[in-house]
Amino acid sequence: MFILIGISADFDPIHKGHEKLIREARKIADRENKKVVVYLNKGFSANHAPFFVNFDARREMALALGADEVKSFEGIHHRLVLSYSVPIRLKQMIDDGVTDYITSASISLDEIKSKSKKFIAQGNFVGMPKGYTNRNEIRWYAINQFLGAKLKFHVVKELNKEKYSGRLIRQSIIGNDMNITDDVKKLLPKATVEILQREIDAGRVPGDRNWDEIYKRMNTYSRGNLEKIAYLNGNTINEIIKRRVYRNPESIWAVFRRSEYGPVMTRLAVSALEMNVTKEEVMNLIRSYESQEVIPDNQKVQRVIDRAWYVANSTLDARKANDKFRSEMIEVDAPLTVDAGLNLTKFETKITKEGLKTDLYVDKNGRLSVQFKSEGKKIKTNLRLPANEVTYLRYIMDSHFIPVKGSITKAKKGFKVKVEIG
Repeated sequence: MFILIGISADFDPIHKGHEKLIREARKIADRENKKVVVYLNKGFSANHAPFFVNFDARREMALALGADEVKSFEGIHHRLVLSYSVPIRLKQMIDDGVTDYITSASISLDEIKSKSKKFIAQGNFVGMPKGYTNRNEIRWYAINQFLGAKLKFHVVKELNKEKYSGRLIRQSIIGNDMNITDDVKKLLPKATVEILQREIDAGRVPGDRNWDEIYKRMNTYSRGNLEKIAYLNGNTINEIIKRRVYRNPESIWAVFRRSEYGPVMTRLAVSALEMNVTKEEVMNLIRSYESQEVIPDNQKVQRVIDRAWYVANSTLDARKANDKFRSEMIEVDAPLTVDAGLNLTKFETKITKEGLKTDLYVDKNGRLSVQFKSEGKKIKTNLRLPANEVTYLRYIMDSHFIPVKGSITKAKKGFKVKVEIG
């Protein structure tokens, strides 16, 4: 049997706050004849950034401080937000035989339990308020309870977060020309300093993104191809097109700020661009875990689609309709196909053929449009739809992970597009 520690931290790098966590876990493990197993995120951090220190070095740091074993979480943090990745990680731990979870927080376990109640009752873990202290720990506790309280929780009083901060430690090292200052050394265990210095000397720190791939996609992809990338919505895609050409990271961060993306969502979108993650890939990943009963009902793909249809057809404003749908567990039967008219010229109608595949996108004027090729010609045209279906499709296309695709079909006069959702 195992005792799990440190899952809420990326350990990038391990500082004395993490060391305290491992020591407290060691005490429990020795008392109950269990093992201390640290789970580290690999590839991308929980906040969707590349790691400062690579997995192997962080693993070595954890083992040096008393962990019995280190396991990895891989392949999800450039694809999923925390409200989806946490249930998946919990499932992996439980399947591994983990019995206990230990984390650090500035609030007590009783406070965590209290703040978790409404999320457990709703079975929805999207949009946890930013103002919640230790909201990640609240999320972990709430999802564990929702999934059947499989892990016993232990909370260790965290050290001063403004001082023992991986982000500030990384900033200091970078700002001092990759030197670990004496002030930073005081925050790090001796083993961390030695391993970190070795990694710096070897040129393996800091890790970075593959900017060439990001520039290529942001500079060359059409609206239709960008629409297929996870976590990009119509407005953002138009900002990307309008602000080309991209040659440095700051120009990329700026376009997402203009699109009103927050820092976490920006990193996730850039990670999706870097790894060429499609909405279809994310949707299929979520559905694969739905089949294992890991994803809460209110977060399932079909519920996201149903909510879009309900809000699009409600007489309430969008926020109130969204809240009503979630709180009252409203059931609807959202259509998964929509037939849209086309505005084609006579020449375009003449060369258009049934069965052609189309890419949907939002044009620079905010109108739903399609593009397709026929007889070597690229055809772009707006869609003709009732207002509620336009709103419905915009919600779907802005959902970040639900794909839409279209195909040309015959109409009484000319052609139309059959739009398939999901």
